[in-house]
Amino acid sequence: MWNQFFLLEEYTGNDNQYVGKLHSNMDRGEGNVKYILTGDGVGSLFLIDENSGDIHATKRLDREERAIYTLHAKVVDKRTNKTLEADTEFNIKIHDINDNEPKFSKDIYFASVPEMSDVGTIRTALPNMDRETKENYQVVIQAKDMAGQMGGLSGTTTVSITLSDENDSPPRFANHTFRLSTLESAEVGAAIGRIKANDADVGRNAEMQYSIVDRDGQDIFTIITDQNTQEGIIRVKKQLDYERKKTFSFKVEVTNTYLDPRFMYSPNPPFKDDAMVRVTIEDVDEPPVFSRNPYIIEVHEDTAAGSFVGVVSAKDLDADNNPVKYSIDRHTDLERLFNIDSVNGTITTLKALDREMSKWHNISVVATEISNPRQTTRVPVFIRVLDVNDNAPEFAMYYETFVCENVKSGQLIQTISAVDTDEPLVGHKFVFSMSFSNPNFTIIDNEDNTARIITRRGGFSQREMNTYLLPVVISDNDYPIQSSTSTLTVNVCACDSRGNVQSCNTEALLSAGLSTGALVAILLCVIILLMIVVLFAALRRQQRKKEPLIISKEDVRDNVVSYNDEGGGEEDTQAFDIGTLRNPEVMDANKLRRDIIPEMLFPFGRTSPIKDNADVRDFIHGRLHENDSDPTAPPYDSLATYAYEGSGSLAESLSSLESGATEGDQEYDYLSNWGPAFKKLADMYIGKDTERET
Repeated sequence: MWNQFFLLEEYTGNDNQYVGKLHSNMDRGEGNVKYILTGDGVGSLFLIDENSGDIHATKRLDREERAIYTLHAKVVDKRTNKTLEADTEFNIKIHDINDNEPKFSKDIYFASVPEMSDVGTIRTALPNMDRETKENYQVVIQAKDMAGQMGGLSGTTTVSITLSDENDSPPRFANHTFRLSTLESAEVGAAIGRIKANDADVGRNAEMQYSIVDRDGQDIFTIITDQNTQEGIIRVKKQLDYERKKTFSFKVEVTNTYLDPRFMYSPNPPFKDDAMVRVTIEDVDEPPVFSRNPYIIEVHEDTAAGSFVGVVSAKDLDADNNPVKYSIDRHTDLERLFNIDSVNGTITTLKALDREMSKWHNISVVATEISNPRQTTRVPVFIRVLDVNDNAPEFAMYYETFVCENVKSGQLIQTISAVDTDEPLVGHKFVFSMSFSNPNFTIIDNEDNTARIITRRGGFSQREMNTYLLPVVISDNDYPIQSSTSTLTVNVCACDSRGNVQSCNTEALLSAGLSTGALVAILLCVIILLMIVVLFAALRRQQRKKEPLIISKEDVRDNVVSYNDEGGGEEDTQAFDIGTLRNPEVMDANKLRRDIIPEMLFPFGRTSPIKDNADVRDFIHGRLHENDSDPTAPPYDSLATYAYEGSGSLAESLSSLESGATEGDQEYDYLSNWGPAFKKLADMYIGKDTERET
């Protein structure tokens, strides 16, 4: 077994540790053999004596770092360095010694054990361990090797044990009496206070729910749980009234939301608790309260002004019982039909009432505390106007009645009915009759609020009489009886054998053919057409009277003429009378050209208007001179204002206005040499000279 050596780890001697010896059969003790070692750690960890083949370890070895080393040995001749034995592999194994104590993979272990739990891997030393008493425990655990024998090593670790919560603690009120107060004006749903129970459990096991168990409190208050703080919030469920009840006392019970059946029947107290809550209501100054809301009052329509209608009553229910005054909101009584006594609330009429105008009157009465005018209350008062039979019945509509000339006696020509604005309790019952006996027609009451008009004879004629007026008396059956006489107009018409109307008199045809609305529409159309015609004529007349540009020769003004082309001769001056501007002095005066840039660059000062009623012509000439010399005038290439033409032109004046005196001495042949722009002017004047010579 030379190819495997064993070496103990952690050698503590001062010399190199002997590993083993290599020996070859070729080594006969003559000193000619040399041992060579190669492989892991050779030279640093392992050395070999090349003459004897002894192997030594130079350092302490640790099996936990490396447990086996692989090396190679060969034998060569010292003199020839010839290999005597081939390379052979062998191992050096490190033997383990107990130099490492047991170690835990973690420094601290954490574990959770339900409180009150049974025996487990880590056993509880105490029965019924309570998390509420102590939650965390630390246990030190030791591990030994060599089965705990002498000389063995050991290691320790810490186990942190937490008792997890179980719902084994019921909620408890620290104080079993709570006193709260609130104003009677607290709105429904408003919170008036909080109560708190304590639960030693945590998390889900500490969630609680509250409830009111007394009937007295359930009707007025309600309680909910604040999920964040587990407090019970008491809220108003029904409107409070200090005057009706000043204090409330009720019991509140608290239980856990989630119960553990294992602890519900334990010898401990039950898993719920209760407390008494006392709520005190504080008084608030409230507005007066009417005895009824609303008021419905009835009054007859024939009631005179100042008559009694009804009474409203309001009272201050506060402890002070302040006096109240009454008033009517005039926005609900714009016609001022009613009045109210400010002290006792008696409502009277200011005007007579008419049911036919309005059957109901809805007013608002305001009650105000005298000591505190801000405390007011409104109540609607509905006043119903009862009917009195004060209106007579009349025709239900306008009847257009006609009778044929060829009608026979006893023939029906019209059925009439009546209406009455009154409303009797038993309904309407009308009676129809004639005010006097009529030889032509008679009336028959149908006893159903209608009547028939019957002819008493035949042979009616338009020529004899084209219209008959038939007075009809209509009466009701209420008290007092009211009656009226309505006149029925019967027109005589020509009819065919079937009773169809063919022609009536002019008035009958007009009334039968066109209704009043149609006649009004036709009349409006005619008026609109006339207005359009009148307006059109007025516009035409206004256009004809428009003033001309120059009213007369006496109206002298500056004129601005804009040209798009050159030439034109006398056509250039047809827009104004230039003869009124003639003045030899102006012609001789030196004027600046308006079609070139002036040399004067200094500001030009204008003279003040001429006073003392100077001649208008002199004034105009002065103004023309000022404007001709003004370098601040409008652009020179777009406007030209001139009194006389051509005084500064090489061609001199082109106008014939100044040539009256020397017309016979002038020659116009030179105009034909000025080009196409003056062709029209040359034809006019050269042609005129030719005619004069002939």
